[in-house]
Amino acid sequence: MASFVTEVLASSGKLEKEDLAAKISTLSRKVEETKEEVCDMINKRYNEILPSMQGAEVLMGQAEEVSKEIDVLKSCIETEVQQNLHTAVTEYAKLKQQLERNTTVIAMLRHLEEFHIAMEEFHKTLLEKKYVIAAKQLEKARHSADSLKAWKGSELPLLRALSSELTVQRENLIYHLGDEWKRLAVWKLPPSKEPMGMKSFLKTELQLTLGGTKEPRQSPPPLLSCVLQALTIQGELQHKIKLFSQVLLKYLLKPLITYPSLNVEVSEQQSEGTLLSLQCAETPEEHPSPSQVYTKVLVVLKTLHTHLLDVSVGERKVSVILGDLVWQEMSHCIIHECLLYSIPTNSCQLQQYSAVIKETEEFEKSLKEMQYLRGDSTELLKYARDVNCHFASKKCKDVIVAARKLMTSEMHNTVKITPDSKLSIPKLPSPGSGDNKGKQGANKLEASRLENEKQLGTRTLCLPVCRISESVQQLMELALHTLSEAVGSSSQCATQLFFTVRNIFQLFYDVVPTYHKENLLKFPHLAAIQHNNCMYIAHHLLTLGHQFRPHLPDPLSEGAATFVDLVPGFRKLGAHCFLAQLNVQRAEMLERFSTARNFSNLDDEDNYSTASKAVRQVIHQLKRLGTVWQDVLPVNIYCKAMGTLLNTAISELIAKIMTLEDISTEDGEHLHILCQTIIEEGPLVFIPLPEENKNKKYQEEVPVYVKKWITFKELVIVLRANLQEIVDRWAEGKGPLALEFSSSEMKSLIRALFQNTERRAVALTKIK
Repeated sequence: MASFVTEVLASSGKLEKEDLAAKISTLSRKVEETKEEVCDMINKRYNEILPSMQGAEVLMGQAEEVSKEIDVLKSCIETEVQQNLHTAVTEYAKLKQQLERNTTVIAMLRHLEEFHIAMEEFHKTLLEKKYVIAAKQLEKARHSADSLKAWKGSELPLLRALSSELTVQRENLIYHLGDEWKRLAVWKLPPSKEPMGMKSFLKTELQLTLGGTKEPRQSPPPLLSCVLQALTIQGELQHKIKLFSQVLLKYLLKPLITYPSLNVEVSEQQSEGTLLSLQCAETPEEHPSPSQVYTKVLVVLKTLHTHLLDVSVGERKVSVILGDLVWQEMSHCIIHECLLYSIPTNSCQLQQYSAVIKETEEFEKSLKEMQYLRGDSTELLKYARDVNCHFASKKCKDVIVAARKLMTSEMHNTVKITPDSKLSIPKLPSPGSGDNKGKQGANKLEASRLENEKQLGTRTLCLPVCRISESVQQLMELALHTLSEAVGSSSQCATQLFFTVRNIFQLFYDVVPTYHKENLLKFPHLAAIQHNNCMYIAHHLLTLGHQFRPHLPDPLSEGAATFVDLVPGFRKLGAHCFLAQLNVQRAEMLERFSTARNFSNLDDEDNYSTASKAVRQVIHQLKRLGTVWQDVLPVNIYCKAMGTLLNTAISELIAKIMTLEDISTEDGEHLHILCQTIIEEGPLVFIPLPEENKNKKYQEEVPVYVKKWITFKELVIVLRANLQEIVDRWAEGKGPLALEFSSSEMKSLIRALFQNTERRAVALTKIK
């Protein structure tokens, strides 16, 4: 055993494969022998139960030596194998790299060959006008060039030359294809410097040639198909069709849609193809009807489909590409230049609009058959079907525009309103049409029993006689007409129209006071008219909702249709406007009285002249207002307004006189004359009616409207009375004088009028 181990250790250098195999075989044999001996020992030890302790120890030692020899041999094997493996791998890697390099060179040469063959074939087919084959060969050459670019280390100058050649030949092909396309579809357009208009579009022509064939054909010529497919392969078809669609829209389709007098004419010209040209036919219409537009557009698109676009490129036809490019803009133009103006202006015409919807459906159906249009629901058809909504929107817009025009018109053009005046309300369907005459007759007796003996007058709730702006009456008629349009309409349409009417009145509330602000303060006539306008609108708003509510669809018929909430605002608006004018007039009167030098020292001629002038100016102002407001304001408002202003004048005069501390006899006479002038001419400012004989009644009722009138008359009496007469009229605080003045005021006036004498002192003691 020791000699074997020595032998193995001696060969720990570089082992040969055969020697290694022999050693492994020898070692295997020794392992088997040891195995047999161990098994025999174990068998004897446990089966025969013999005392063999010494033999076992020998065997154990032998097994350990064999195990050590195995470990040494295993280590040697691993070292040798790893050295040989590294050497083999290195050699094999070098061979593989060389092989791959050779393979790459061969592949590059093959791609170069393919590139050359493709380019040669391209030049050949291009001369023969086999554009589809030429385009495919150019794509093959491009693919070969791209494959060459994928390898690193390829010759850069060579690649640059190939790329340059590809670019040049691609542009060459596209040029030829574009040239062929221009021959197939020849445009004749108006000069670019010429202003765009209907007459300029008459110069537009589109010539669709036969593509080299001599006889007219009902389908696109073969050359066209080749050109379009070649453009598709080169990725240029979309660009070409886009340019074509832009010219088609601008010079052919849009003019036909916009101008009703333009028509398209299609003529077949022998050996030249088909010609589309625009012709003018005079028509009074400002906008074309939908049927006219659809007919003209279909003529153009059908001609293009037949002679130009009915060609398949890939999985779709060229007409699909053109349709995708023109449809949105064309439909938008049809909507805004045609359908918008075809919307009915009143609800009676809505039923007739179903014909337009049907024409639109047929138009889109034709486009789908020619594959210009994809999808089911389009904006064009949706717009036509939503006619109720568009009708309401158009109606509302027109109504608001008309209302605003009326609001900003002149206010001074007026019409007279009397209790017999009535607005022309359109005839509405009877909500209780199902009631029979028998039932009505049966209820008459019961109704008569429930009636009160005393009835209100027929004109109890009527608007008093006055004048309003003609524009406001027209505004109210516009509101009534709009509400009548809502009757019988759809719920959405009726709601939109109803709230448009509300918006009219809201607009009036906001616009008129602002727009006419300066004039309402400057001219009392306009202020009175504006007051009447607001009261007139408020009067009709009370019942306007009730008149139409039973005839409107839900939810308006359930109580939403009301205008009552607007009434207080309009009443307040009219009152504020007129009160502002009254304040202006009051300020003017006070300004005139301020020039009278407090009515003191009237014995001076200049002072008396100034005071007299102020009084005459105030009276003149009141008379002018009385004339301006005559037959404009209602009589009761007129009298209250004039009474308020006259009361302001005499109140100011009374206050001025009562503040005087010394009134001489001459001053008193002059004051009496001035006051007497007001007493005589003051009632004459009350002329509410044009008929003079009817105004006497109101002139006699001055004390009713002028709060200080009796006080003023008593003051005038005192100015000329003696002490005894004053005491008699005081009558121990029970006379007419005591009803108008306090004791302190009367004492102050007596002291100013009379000198300090015993008689004055006695009189003062009687004023209690």
